[in-house]
Amino acid sequence: MTDMPDTTASRLISVVMPCYNAAAHVEQAVRSALDQQAVEVELLVVDDSSTDESVAIVQRLQSDYGPRLTLLHAPHAGPYPARNLGLRHARGDFIAFLDADDYWEPDCLHALLHTLLERQADLAYCGWQNVGAVMQGSEPYVPPAYEYEDTCSHFLTVCPWPIHAALVRRQVVDAIGGFSTRRFASMDYDFWLRAYAHSQNIVRVPRVLAYYRWHGAGQISAVKWRQVIDAWIVRRDFVREHPQRMAHLAPDVLQDMVDGALLRAAYAAFWKRDLVSAQKLFRQSLRIGAWRPGDLPYLLPALLPLPLFRRVVSGLERK
Repeated sequence: MTDMPDTTASRLISVVMPCYNAAAHVEQAVRSALDQQAVEVELLVVDDSSTDESVAIVQRLQSDYGPRLTLLHAPHAGPYPARNLGLRHARGDFIAFLDADDYWEPDCLHALLHTLLERQADLAYCGWQNVGAVMQGSEPYVPPAYEYEDTCSHFLTVCPWPIHAALVRRQVVDAIGGFSTRRFASMDYDFWLRAYAHSQNIVRVPRVLAYYRWHGAGQISAVKWRQVIDAWIVRRDFVREHPQRMAHLAPDVLQDMVDGALLRAAYAAFWKRDLVSAQKLFRQSLRIGAWRPGDLPYLLPALLPLPLFRRVVSGLERK
């Protein structure tokens, strides 16, 4: 980008917030977005056909925030189609995402935008912390300064940040076409990988500014096997479509990053006795050939029906 640093208050940030049955937290999320310090923000809340009081709460808040708060309605299809609908109505030159149960520090967007403009970057990211009743004691986390390291290797290992821990220029979002909806459990990851493929001009703000509320087993990311397989497909497609980004990696290293992750996740699920995930991930590893002979004692029993697989594992535990 060629524009020079500018005052953050003159730049409009569009915040897109999908909302589905978030009555317990949506007011905090809305106020977190619209009470940001020293920046101009518009918030687009996309109601995903909630059946609780979410819409009524947002409508009440519109009297506080006026035209800065827009409420859109969508058929119930999940957060990614809802985000795409919000993007179609966004007016800002910068885009941020905040789910209806998460929140930011009051100066989050100012810190991200200031650093992005100062460094003339396309994307700024920050640290975060998982919160909620099931995440008490969770440590805050500040990611590495990816821009000074082997960014591609990092991104092929893990989703670099949650959806609400970054601010991105609108041109990047438009260039990659918003969110894909093909691999539902890893669409945040897919979005950031495609954004990175478009522009490697990123910058870190080394502070914890975003908070992710963890509810437990009801969240998409809690279904381990689905998340792992979707992330594997997202990685595989990224490697196939952007080979120039990982040309510096040896083929065996690259294969281990992409396919080896499946088997490692299968073993992790196995030792945690999440046998539903372990079975599905062992089967997928066997299917794509991501294994060695020493893995067969674990892979072959996973071909049995789940009750028999459980029985075999129980038999091993009694020995």
